[in-house]
Amino acid sequence: MGLKDEYSETELEQALILQLEHFLLELGNDFAFLARQKRLRVGDEWYRIDLLFFHRRLRTLIIIDLKLGKFTHADAGQMNLYLNYAREHWVYEGENDPVGLILCSERNEAVAHYALGNLSNTVLAREYKLQLPSEDRLADELAETRRALVTQRSGRVLSDRH
Repeated sequence: MGLKDEYSETELEQALILQLEHFLLELGNDFAFLARQKRLRVGDEWYRIDLLFFHRRLRTLIIIDLKLGKFTHADAGQMNLYLNYAREHWVYEGENDPVGLILCSERNEAVAHYALGNLSNTVLAREYKLQLPSEDRLADELAETRRALVTQRSGRVLSDRH
């Protein structure tokens, strides 16, 4: 995305917007871009959602929050606030509850486990990469995933027969 060693969340967001077509294609065909820096007011406080998408097949809003550092419990609370607000004010009849995606530069599995456990909202925390792995590495990972799927599928077919 052309980012240097040090960058802000705003610069990361700007780079994503400039690469929006590629970013959306990475997410899948069913994502529609709705807004960036979507403002919402809770009580007398103003907040901004970094990116707002809609997933057509899932019929749900996808709220994306960009974080430069490690995932923290505060990130989970902030996303939970966004999701509750979106469910109450932005979700139309017939749509599913919104989903939150926190993209952070470093994952913290233990904190994510406890901060996101037992939430009624769906919040995912994922680590983002500024550069894709090499073509050879991607090919190896695809081959490994295919082997795992074939093995899993073969096991399922075998167990279904018994």
